[in-house]
Amino acid sequence: MRMPWRTSHRELRRDVALVCLADGIVGVSFGATAVAGGLPWWVPVIMSLLVFAGGAQFAAVGVVLAGGSPVAAVAAGALLNTRLLPYGLAVADVTGPAEVSGAARPAGPGRRWLTRLLGAHLTTDESVAFALRHTDPAPRRTAFWTCGVALFTVWNVAVLLGVLAGSVVRNTAGFGLDATFPAVLLALALPTLADRRTCAAAGTGAAAAVALTPVLPAGLPVLAALGGLACLWRRR
Repeated sequence: MRMPWRTSHRELRRDVALVCLADGIVGVSFGATAVAGGLPWWVPVIMSLLVFAGGAQFAAVGVVLAGGSPVAAVAAGALLNTRLLPYGLAVADVTGPAEVSGAARPAGPGRRWLTRLLGAHLTTDESVAFALRHTDPAPRRTAFWTCGVALFTVWNVAVLLGVLAGSVVRNTAGFGLDATFPAVLLALALPTLADRRTCAAAGTGAAAAVALTPVLPAGLPVLAALGGLACLWRRR
C-alpha cells in the first residue's frame, strides 16, 4: 500500500525535474549566446546568481547585445520583474521560517530575515506555480522550496555550461542560438494573451516599439511602449 504523502513527494520530484530540464536547456542557450555575443564570461554567471530571473536576464542581455545602454538593460529587466511583487504576496506564508509548536524555540529575527530574503530570491514563476497547487501550508512550503532550490541549482549550472560552450563556439548563428532571446521572450508573453484587452495592448505596444526603433537607441523603444501602455491599460 502506497502512502499518500510518499506518492505526492514522488510526483513533486518528477514535475520539478521536468521543469528543471526545460529551464536547463534555456540556461545553456542563455550562457552560450551571452558570451558568444561579446559579453565577458562572468556577466551571465554573476547575473544568474544574483538576479536569477530568466526573462529579466534575457531582456537585459538582449538590450546590451543590441547596442543599448546598461541603464536601458537594467530598466528592461526590472520592468519584467515587476510581476514578482504580487507573486511574493501570494506565497508570503511559505517564504518565511516554518511555524514551530511545542517546546521548540521559535526562529530568531536574524534567521527570519535570512529565510525571507532567500525565499524572495527563489520566487519565480515556477516555484510560485508549484506552491499555489496546494492549499495546506506544509505541502505549499515543500513544493515552493523544492522547486526553488532545484531550479536555482540547475539554472546556474546550465548557464555555466553554456558559457563554456559559447567560449568555444563563437558563431552561435550557425546553431540558431541568436534567436534564443526573442524566442524566449515571446514564449513568456504568449500565455498572458488570454483576453481581447490584453491582446490589444500587446499589439499596440509592439507596433509602437517597431515605430520607435529607427529613432531611439536600442532598448528604449520597448521601454517607452511598455510604460505608455501600462498607464493606458490601468485607465481602461
